[in-house]
Amino acid sequence: MGNITIKNLTFAYPGQAPLFDRYQLNIDGSWKLGLLGRNGRGKTTLMKILLDQRKFQGQVQSNLPFAYFPQPIADPDALAWEALSESNPQLEQWQVERELRLMAVDPIILWQTFATLSGGEQTKLLLAALFAQPGSFPLLDEPTNHLDQRGRRQVADYLQNKHQGFIITSHDQDFLDRVIDHTLVIERHQLVLERGNYSTYFAQKSRRDQQAISQNEQLHADIKRLRSAKQQRLQWAQRAEHEKQNNAHADKGFIGAKAAKMMKKSLTMTRRLDQAASDKEGVLQEVEEVAPLTITQLPSTHPTLLELDQVGLTVSGRQLFDNLSFKVAPHDCVLLTGDNGSGKSSLIKAIMGQPVDQVTGTIRLAHGTKVSLVRQQYTDQHGSLTAFAQRNHLPVDQLLNMLRKLGMERASFTTPIDQMSMGQQKKVELTRSLLTPAQLYIWDEPLNYLDTYNQEQLVQLIKQEYPAMLIIEHDQHFIDEVATKSVTI
Repeated sequence: MGNITIKNLTFAYPGQAPLFDRYQLNIDGSWKLGLLGRNGRGKTTLMKILLDQRKFQGQVQSNLPFAYFPQPIADPDALAWEALSESNPQLEQWQVERELRLMAVDPIILWQTFATLSGGEQTKLLLAALFAQPGSFPLLDEPTNHLDQRGRRQVADYLQNKHQGFIITSHDQDFLDRVIDHTLVIERHQLVLERGNYSTYFAQKSRRDQQAISQNEQLHADIKRLRSAKQQRLQWAQRAEHEKQNNAHADKGFIGAKAAKMMKKSLTMTRRLDQAASDKEGVLQEVEEVAPLTITQLPSTHPTLLELDQVGLTVSGRQLFDNLSFKVAPHDCVLLTGDNGSGKSSLIKAIMGQPVDQVTGTIRLAHGTKVSLVRQQYTDQHGSLTAFAQRNHLPVDQLLNMLRKLGMERASFTTPIDQMSMGQQKKVELTRSLLTPAQLYIWDEPLNYLDTYNQEQLVQLIKQEYPAMLIIEHDQHFIDEVATKSVTI
């Protein structure tokens, strides 16, 4: 297997600060490399550069045959196998079936319409097709999105047993710990390449951050002390000069020499002060700033905001579930779990009054209850952030402030939403929900594309404010942290 050598890589989107600035990098093609970093730092962009799909300055040298996940599907309304083979005519059916079996997936899904497969089924099928290509070097961009817990275990086991290298992005910490053996992290002003998994990197990053914070505190104390000493010497020199001018009996030679000495010491302290201030400017540049989030929660007098009684759901003639009953009261955080394709997202559509094939039982939403939704799919987001705020009746300044808290750089505020990274688009969707006044929050896989810092922000917000929530999520750490009850379909 070959290597990847990057020399003086520089890249910036038009009108924005550089994502990469003269970066150097050497990657061994046998590594199972986790590509990490906060949203908008350029993870997907780096993959596109490796695929020669972005113009850049510098050199990228490699003989690896890169293959990108997720692959585009030209005709999602065709049978899955036909859709795959149309996109890649060299693909052999038996190869894809072999990879599906290694993933513990029934190859029968090849003969279902691609568009009718769940997001998790589509993910596993596209992964199987990618690894079925002999000699390819996979670039896997967020494969854990839309995978349920069982699906994540299946894919983790599958990748763990692969005797080949790849590059993968994901924000599922447990998944990465099982899969990768090296990490490449795009930090604020540098690339950090280390041996080990996510936990290894994060422990080292935490130590580096703590050292930087301690150094910053020491420099702050030094600056305060130097400023005080400098001011004292200046005051003494000024008093001495005043005495020299106004006291005819004073030893003016002695006073002048003493004043000059104090002024010299003051200038020395000024230089030391400037150096300490300069050192302080750079010491925290790689420490991630994480601000607490807020939510526009409205009070409710209803003891129950949402109630499902013996609800069943049938889609395309197939019954997904029946006899589902639960309630969401104020301050409840109900986690709705279940395998991909079990009907969780379809249930949310039914709750929101959107068309679903057949619903039995009773869904009661308390009278006058305002619902704020985070959707899995938000392809209708487009245009500027200002126009988005106006369409959704949100204050522009609050929208931008919340996005900054979520880690979005100000330079991205002028980028049209549909040209933002998937993580940035998810932050826009999440911000809309947080700023929309509501008594009930319904979130469909809110952690997709969000980095671990954002995930922790949401955990802390929910544990502090206790909004009434119904959430679909597969991240076990998040479920353990926030759920007051869990309902499994």
